[in-house]
Amino acid sequence: MSRDIITQYFEAFNAKDVPGMLECLSEDVAHHVNEGNVRIGREAFAAFCEHMSRCYDETLTELVVFAAEDGARGAAEYMVNGTYLATDEGLPEAHRQGYRLPAGSFFSLSGGKISRVVTYYNLSDWIRQVS
Repeated sequence: MSRDIITQYFEAFNAKDVPGMLECLSEDVAHHVNEGNVRIGREAFAAFCEHMSRCYDETLTELVVFAAEDGARGAAEYMVNGTYLATDEGLPEAHRQGYRLPAGSFFSLSGGKISRVVTYYNLSDWIRQVS
């Protein structure tokens, strides 16, 4: 069950289907962003996705999903294949640079929904690739 909802979440991501991603999340989801503050709730998650869509075009490949036996936690490892579309505040200027970097996400699950998403990638590696 937890592996299924995590896989559904990433399929929605790759389809650029934000409503589909939101459907996988609990109302009070805690979104721990790499190098950022924790955002609470679907509305905050949707705003984050809107910002990301404006600045980045990303597809995830080489996805491997892991799930705890009790279904309460899961994780995924993948490659981010992206194009930097618009300059993001505090980061290098965007010129449609391509990038590829490994990343991972960790999940808590409750009631058949994702209640916590933690995402990690190496920001220094990304900056090197787009600079």
